[in-house]
Amino acid sequence: MQPPFPQGRPVLRFILHALAALILTLLTQIGGVAYLIALAAARICGLRRFAAKLALFLLCYAVATVATQFAAPAFGRVPLSCLSSAEDRLIVRSPIYCALNRNYVTPKLRDLAEALAAHMDAQFPGTVTFALDANFPFVNGFPLLPHLSHADGKKLDFAYYYKDAGGAFLNGATRSPIGYFAFEEPGPGDELPCAGRHDWLTTRWDFDALQPWFPAYQIEEQRTSAAIAWLTTEGVTRFGLQKIFIEPHLKNALGITDAHVRFQGCRAARHDDHIHIQIE
Repeated sequence: MQPPFPQGRPVLRFILHALAALILTLLTQIGGVAYLIALAAARICGLRRFAAKLALFLLCYAVATVATQFAAPAFGRVPLSCLSSAEDRLIVRSPIYCALNRNYVTPKLRDLAEALAAHMDAQFPGTVTFALDANFPFVNGFPLLPHLSHADGKKLDFAYYYKDAGGAFLNGATRSPIGYFAFEEPGPGDELPCAGRHDWLTTRWDFDALQPWFPAYQIEEQRTSAAIAWLTTEGVTRFGLQKIFIEPHLKNALGITDAHVRFQGCRAARHDDHIHIQIE
């Protein structure tokens, strides 16, 4: 017996493929194109098994990712490398940022990041500086979700520097494996600019259920303050730094008064788990 409405199957497959391509595009920018190429190649080759189709997609995506590194400079962006050595002091925190093509910046911003890491190494020998989310490789205005502004190659996030409960600096460590979502909670009497707000359209998520899973590290004030001091001086004069976003309670705790350090607003993500910078 034939199932009812068999003509609906091609429509459903089309919708599912379109949805997959859309999600991959939003996540990686180039993943949707790689998916459509792999889909067409699978049909030409007569592949039917899911494992074979998945392997073909991964191959297409890997080729596209490598090709992107050579194509992106034509669009004014270069990758921060995930292939670090023991001597490197600027390191992308997790390979996931490179795997998802979220590690692209303008050459000037790359130079700023490298200069910051070099300065921190000179002032505190051996110190590693972690870069987090940057931008996609192509097209100004393309959203790097869930960020609201990482869309032109001129924005970059850094992880904070951390110490253990005894005050010892933890080089090459962050509270979160990817550098995000392990928040420094404000204390009693701290400035709370978003208190009492209940915005529906916001990316200011607290992730309360995650917090107990993170180690009890604390921000290492000496290195963090030194990094922000360099950014607000050398970063401004040499590289055109415009803004730094951190939460007001951390700004106050670190004794920062420079006007380049600002609050990002109540609809944007919290910035007591990472430092956001942007240049002209």
